[in-house]
Amino acid sequence: MTIAALDQAFVLSSYGRNSTSFVEGNGAKLYDDNGKEYIDFASGIGVSSVGHGNPVLTEAICAQAKALIHTSNLQVIAPQAELAEQIVTLSGYDMRCFFGNSGAEANEAAIKIVRKYGETQFEKKRYKVITLEHSFHGRTITTVKATGQDSFHTPHFSPYPDGFSYVSKIDAVYEAIDAETVAVMIELVQGEGGVQPFEKEEIQHLAKTLKERGILLIVDEVQTGVYRTGAFLASNLYGIEPDVITLAKGLAGGVPIGVAMTSLKEIFEPGDHGSTFGGNFLSTRAGLAVLEVLTEEKESGAIAEKIALFDSHLSSIMEKYPALFSSSVGLGLMLGLRAVSSEVQQSVLKKTFEAGLIVLKAGRNTVRFLPPLTISKEEINEGFKRFEKAISTL
Repeated sequence: MTIAALDQAFVLSSYGRNSTSFVEGNGAKLYDDNGKEYIDFASGIGVSSVGHGNPVLTEAICAQAKALIHTSNLQVIAPQAELAEQIVTLSGYDMRCFFGNSGAEANEAAIKIVRKYGETQFEKKRYKVITLEHSFHGRTITTVKATGQDSFHTPHFSPYPDGFSYVSKIDAVYEAIDAETVAVMIELVQGEGGVQPFEKEEIQHLAKTLKERGILLIVDEVQTGVYRTGAFLASNLYGIEPDVITLAKGLAGGVPIGVAMTSLKEIFEPGDHGSTFGGNFLSTRAGLAVLEVLTEEKESGAIAEKIALFDSHLSSIMEKYPALFSSSVGLGLMLGLRAVSSEVQQSVLKKTFEAGLIVLKAGRNTVRFLPPLTISKEEINEGFKRFEKAISTL
């Protein structure tokens, strides 16, 4: 049987896959089992932050695997403690970290953190969390319910946990708050919701108002974190101090990891939460290697140069193809082109893949770009050459 046939026969049909099978990667390039080369403007949905085959990451993984992959969280794990220190230091916030295996797990931990706060810090229990329409917070039963998109709330998986409500815009949060509201959970740039950033001033006003009213602010940085938007955290760019921040995707370059970090440093007691695999030797050693690479990229100015080059290409596309795209959206290297229709979006995705370029879809008819943060200027230029070749036929 072919690999595609094995996949169809033995793997649950959770994904709308095509039959392509990648076998090798180098930098921002991927190669399939037929030897075809692709420029990767998706990085595994923002995960492969240091590209494919990065020597610093692969050497760190190999060395750690030879020494020790996993014990348990019943003992101190040296790279976990070291990674937590680095994350907190780079964030600029006074926080502690809990490690899991994914963004959904990080968001589950965040919800447990604020619910315990709501249970223990008020005379009357507070447990409700307000999120935003077009948001995305995960695929578990709880994080699906936290996601502000009706299409995710199908009856197949009901009943869902209660305590979540959604508003259409930031200004609507204030009226939605009631006596049982404990937190507001937002993405500063809605990734799945169309690569849509919020205005800095409205986020700062929200953070200030919530602080004054004793309501916690959770910022989901699963996709925006770890230099994706140009700063270590999008929260840094917005000039706010959240109570809880979640990270995942690009933190370990492809090794599963998730982090919930919070200023409520004493909120959990032993037994309140846990993870068998979370923060083990392999994943946290990978995280340390990724931060080594990306901190150097940031401090050298390389990330800023790539952001500028990407922006230049997107501006050129907008000028040349106004019949295909209505606007350019995003922040840092989390970018998108808003197609004029879903049909155009689907055609762009199909044509670019055929041309040897990988991009992503997002809500609001958006063609999404999440390249590795270590992508070279040559790879960026080649990728857009392929992009234009693909869309010129539409």
